[in-house]
Amino acid sequence: MPKKIPAKPARPAVPHQTAAPAPVDLKDPALYVNRELSLLAFQRRVLEEAEDETNPLLERVKFLSILGSNLDEFFMVRVAGLAAQMEAGSLEAGPDGMSPRAQLVAIRREVKRLLAEAHRTLEHLLAALAEQGIFVHDYAELTEAHRQQAARYFDETVFPVLTPLAFDPGRPFPHISNLSLNLAVSIRDRAGNEHFARVKVPDSLPQLVPVSGSAKAATKRGKPKRIDLVWLEQVIAAQLGALFPGMEVLEAHPFHITRDADMAIKELEAEDLLETVEEGLRQRRFQSVVRLLVTAEMPAPMLKILINNLEIGPGEVYRSVRPLSLRRLMSLHSLDRPELRDAPFLPAIPEGLAEISEEDDVFGMIRNRDILLHHPFDSFQPVIEFLRKAARDPDVLAIKTCLYRVGRNAPVVEALLEAVEEDKQVAALVELKARFDEESNIEWARALERTGAHVVYGLIGLKIHCKVALVVRREQHRIARYVHLSTGNYNAVTAHLYTDIGLFTCDDQVAEDVSNLFNYLTGYSHKSDYQKLLVAPVNLRSKLDALIEREIKHAKAGAKAQLIFKMNSLVDQKIIRALYKASQAGVRIQLLVRGICCLRPGVPGVSDRIEVTSIVGRFLEHSRIYYFRNGGEEEVYIGSADLMPRNIDHRVEVLVPIREPAMIRHLRDNVLEVYLSDNVKARQMNTTGVYTRRKAGAKSKMNSQEWFIRQRRQPPKKRDRNRARLKPPA
Repeated sequence: MPKKIPAKPARPAVPHQTAAPAPVDLKDPALYVNRELSLLAFQRRVLEEAEDETNPLLERVKFLSILGSNLDEFFMVRVAGLAAQMEAGSLEAGPDGMSPRAQLVAIRREVKRLLAEAHRTLEHLLAALAEQGIFVHDYAELTEAHRQQAARYFDETVFPVLTPLAFDPGRPFPHISNLSLNLAVSIRDRAGNEHFARVKVPDSLPQLVPVSGSAKAATKRGKPKRIDLVWLEQVIAAQLGALFPGMEVLEAHPFHITRDADMAIKELEAEDLLETVEEGLRQRRFQSVVRLLVTAEMPAPMLKILINNLEIGPGEVYRSVRPLSLRRLMSLHSLDRPELRDAPFLPAIPEGLAEISEEDDVFGMIRNRDILLHHPFDSFQPVIEFLRKAARDPDVLAIKTCLYRVGRNAPVVEALLEAVEEDKQVAALVELKARFDEESNIEWARALERTGAHVVYGLIGLKIHCKVALVVRREQHRIARYVHLSTGNYNAVTAHLYTDIGLFTCDDQVAEDVSNLFNYLTGYSHKSDYQKLLVAPVNLRSKLDALIEREIKHAKAGAKAQLIFKMNSLVDQKIIRALYKASQAGVRIQLLVRGICCLRPGVPGVSDRIEVTSIVGRFLEHSRIYYFRNGGEEEVYIGSADLMPRNIDHRVEVLVPIREPAMIRHLRDNVLEVYLSDNVKARQMNTTGVYTRRKAGAKSKMNSQEWFIRQRRQPPKKRDRNRARLKPPA
């Protein structure tokens, strides 16, 4: 073997001073994702669910309808707001550095891509539906028998509803209502003169017309009956001669408009907020048009008439294919084909609440221990029963609650009305400014007022977004207070569609805080030293800052430090900067953000220790949970607040701490960890703001929402064993 040459001894290093890296400017626009483009990225994730072949077929159609509805709202609120800034001459850029004009250009580009992909997806879905015996026809494809049935339906049902509106020197251009689908019609009179008319497609009628069999499918020898459908506007277009007798119908093309619906309430000048909101709703119908959807076939002269009379520019015009309004696809989801939808499930009722009868003491159960509900996997019925029993209990003296979105069918409000009839003191904070729920809330506010309840409509400059109910009860020689706090609304319908966390407690400090909160909302209290609650805009921001800073101190002291935040949106620049600082200090941060996320994870030296996950599944993820490791003395808060400037500074929001250690571990290990383990419906956000699905092995698939459903179907002992298998990461 050749002889080894010994290595020369290393020279001693010459000490030299290295320059410290320049501090990162955490206000750098490159560290922030644009809010609007992030919201459109969420819409893309919704579209991916429509594309996902593992979802039942009609559920895929539902996601496409949700996409259409979401885009309508996006234009009504977000695009309308940017257009208003442009009109006012604003050049102010957001944290990401994009001006209003740059945002509108980027939005238009992304929306056009989304719509094109959505309609390609719809083509695949319609082909798949045809394989299942559900045919959505173009009118030109109909057989003669189908056309005869469509004509009969038009004569008997549609014709009496229609009102053709002419446009000429004697008749002004008709008002086009928001989100309406219309036909622009070109006709020629006997003298050879051409005219324009508008026919509104009535949204009070089924948007898909059955032309054979019934939309309520019958089964024959186990096989569903064939269903043939055609869009309502095509049936109307084919029968326009009946609306314009003696005239020649030259052509007809559908169009769909979206108006600005971001109602501005001048509260400081309002003598009566209820009347001001009602007037605002009336004015909303006549707000400016922010989007005109037309087909590629609409001729230029007809389009010019619409552009001129709707007073819009070419930038507000979007050409698409039929159907123009994707939200109308929801009518397909209602077809009687359960095998093509998600399997139904029965929400569970937590142990101890399952056997409550009229005589049972629900208040005694809450005195015994706090009760946590995870909707929709746990039933919303205990919340309704809690208020019903409070209404009927002779020892209950008062009920106070905040109502943000309760819907048209509102058993919670009915319980409050019953309480007034039973001579209870009832105070209801009805938020009239809950966007798109204003009319419903006005109706319930008036109904409560008529019975004698104390109704407060809101605070000047603030929306009341917290979800709180307080029951005051006489018990022996004391007054007891029982509280329900939630991440979601007191809406019995959405409680089956959204994931939310609710808490029943009679903790004295929480109850006292809630009493002070209601005094703040109904009176002139300016209390700022809440014992347990984090209340926006009072102490929520300062307390969150302090909790994040505490985690930074743990990390700097060498302890394991961790934050897990679950929310709908993360926009607030100050909170994002605090999270960046925490990551730089060594805190592990896991963010579950359903929708908008303006933070960029994985930026070297800034957010290396931050990961962002979004889950889009069967239910709308709506719960807000904030976990702090706190050196092993873990803390968890739940509540109504997202991390957005509007929530922290311009709304009344509440976060409540979970006090029982077992409940904290449950939320950490059996809720948050399940979501973090999801590799079926979860997408991971990268540094550029793009989301990609996590890869799941064949034996390790985890669909968090389906896991929660399966758990509720199991007996409690087996459920606990399965939960124990989920261990938090080191």
